[in-house]
Amino acid sequence: MMSRDSLIFCGAALAVTLAVCTVGFRLAALPADAVQAASQPAPPETLPDIDIGGGFGKVSVIELIGFYMENPPAPKGGGGEGAPAAKRFGGC
Repeated sequence: MMSRDSLIFCGAALAVTLAVCTVGFRLAALPADAVQAASQPAPPETLPDIDIGGGFGKVSVIELIGFYMENPPAPKGGGGEGAPAAKRFGGC
C-alpha cells in the first residue's frame, strides 16, 4: 500500500512535468503562419538561384532539376547486374 507522502510526491511530479512540457512546447513550436507557409510548396520559378561552388557559379533550380532528370545518379554499388558487389569488410 502506498503512503500518503508517496501519492503527493507522484502527483506533484506529474503536475510539474505537464507544466514544463506545456511551457516548453509553446516556446519551441513554430508560429501558426510559419506552419501554414511551410505546408504550401513553392514553385521552382520563385526560388533564388543556388551557388553550387566549384567554379560553376549560380544555377537556377529549374536547370538543376532538368540536369537531375537527364542524368540520374548511379545506383549504389556501381550499377548494373555485372557490377561487382561493394566491399564492406576487409577481413583478416
